[in-house]
Amino acid sequence: QVQLVESGGGLAQPGGSLRVSCAASGITFDIYVMLWYRQAPGSQRELVASITRSDSTNYAESVKGRFTISRDNWNTVYLQMNSLKVEDTAVYYCKANTLSRTYWGQGTQVTVSS
Repeated sequence: QVQLVESGGGLAQPGGSLRVSCAASGITFDIYVMLWYRQAPGSQRELVASITRSDSTNYAESVKGRFTISRDNWNTVYLQMNSLKVEDTAVYYCKANTLSRTYWGQGTQVTVSS
């Protein structure tokens, strides 16, 4: 079992920055990729960024050059969000994939507003 807890969301102004974190606990040795998703009201959940055990990263086109995913082993995965836009407003979810199943966190709200 893996438990994921997100934190660090909040309110930011357009052009500002926030960093959200995902703390993983439990049996984490077989996690091979961790991902950040987001879901805005009335929209489908979308993939934002991912990082593999070999530190290969991928980003959605909408966040490339603004967001950076990183990890501290598999204990904590971060999403640094710079140059925030109003359209980045969403609940951000952390997800961990193992060979046998996937795990989700409960989400953290990010609101970008002036």
